[in-house]
Amino acid sequence: MSNTRHVPVMLQRCLDMLAPALAEPGAVVVDCTLGLGGHSEALLTAFPAVRLIALDRDPAALKLAGERLAPYGDRATLVHAVYDELPEVLDRLGVPRVQGVLFDLGVSSMQLDEAGRGFAYAQDAPLDMRMDQTTGISAAEVLNTYPPGELVRILRSYGEEKQAKRIVSAIVRERAKEPFTNSARLVELIRDALPQAAKRTGGNPAKRTFQALRIEVNGELACVERAVPAAVDALAVGGRIAVLSYHSLEDRLVKQVFAAGAASTAPPGLPVVPEQYQPRLKLLTRGAELPTEEEIAENRRAAPARLRGAERIRENVEDGRNARHSVGTP
Repeated sequence: MSNTRHVPVMLQRCLDMLAPALAEPGAVVVDCTLGLGGHSEALLTAFPAVRLIALDRDPAALKLAGERLAPYGDRATLVHAVYDELPEVLDRLGVPRVQGVLFDLGVSSMQLDEAGRGFAYAQDAPLDMRMDQTTGISAAEVLNTYPPGELVRILRSYGEEKQAKRIVSAIVRERAKEPFTNSARLVELIRDALPQAAKRTGGNPAKRTFQALRIEVNGELACVERAVPAAVDALAVGGRIAVLSYHSLEDRLVKQVFAAGAASTAPPGLPVVPEQYQPRLKLLTRGAELPTEEEIAENRRAAPARLRGAERIRENVEDGRNARHSVGTP
């Protein structure tokens, strides 16, 4: 797997953000979204004393990344798991605290580039969209079996699709004639269903529907909602977390977790804020950092990326009493 083929999104900025936490020998960093292993390889190279734990739900990605990271030997531990299973993974490996965590959310380049997975609306493929093809329901099953009201909710909530009702009416009409199996038919249906004005903005008109189906099939937002707080809990004091998001729904969830961690929880009006109410996070970005033109030129998939980072500056009071237990608790 050559680096020329795949340049990880905002790579140097992620490394710089995590660097202060990974300088000590024996530091552990978790790549929660291994993908093709680009970020993981860079972390192992940039920080020669670091130990890496990398998670991915996609067995094909684990195999390819495993070959790429083989030269690093036992410094890299690869685990087949969804990123919201982080507490259980760390517990199983006997790692109570980590110094760094990286999330690169969304679809990996391999999944987008492999036509048979059905993630890309630009090429005809079976409507699958499962990041782990060994489990769960496919996008075709969602389209063919969900009640109309549920499909409208998914397209509105996860795709921010203003024409959800119009698209779903067309889906319901067409699936009664013949179930959906391939992406080209769905793309054509969306093009036909949308008014001219809606087709003139925002790139491919199928983009929002495909995003919504992918999020539903993989339970992505629910995973992010569980995984980011769990990752914050797993950080040692001085540890850092960096999160790359690719749409406003993910970014909003990350922002909320970081903002809550960086805020005092003290009741208003206290003259002195006791230790247990002090913020436990320090924000490392002002809002979300956006990719530069150079970063987009290196990898066009960086265009919608948003990077947020935070540093753990305080233990929870209960963590101090029972740090070992809290890592194993979601």
